[in-house]
Amino acid sequence: MRIGLYPGTFDPITLGHLDIIRRASALVDRLVIGIAINRDKGPLFSLEERVAMVEAQCAGLATQCGTEIVAHPFENLLIDCARDVGAQIIIRGLRAVADFEYEYQMVGMNRAMDDTVETVFLMAEARHQAIASKLVKEIARLGGDISAFVPGGVREALLAKFS
Repeated sequence: MRIGLYPGTFDPITLGHLDIIRRASALVDRLVIGIAINRDKGPLFSLEERVAMVEAQCAGLATQCGTEIVAHPFENLLIDCARDVGAQIIIRGLRAVADFEYEYQMVGMNRAMDDTVETVFLMAEARHQAIASKLVKEIARLGGDISAFVPGGVREALLAKFS
């Protein structure tokens, strides 16, 4: 069974994330969405809320793609999380060249720790390249329309946070 790990904070999950998840699902039999517990980033949503959003948004995708998709919170090193879930592939989404510089360093470090786990980069579709959770939260906080960036349920959760 080919297992992939797509890690992130998903605070919140966006249409860009869902695009990568949909496309990654075609590459693996089981896709683990690694939801990082990153206290340094100070997430808006609790871990439980982020897991629930990921599960709600991925349920239909799993059925549609015929791939098992599961949410898995983690707080350890990414490479250790990959080992924990049995992933042979780490999937990373890229939006811009600036993303690549950071990701390139991460791949080197991960390979130094475990060269049996490959990293696969998927470019975000053009219409999703500007979407970043940080920007979506800022737009929502300032009362802007975020419906083009997040699914409806996530939009409602963001509006509730900022009301």
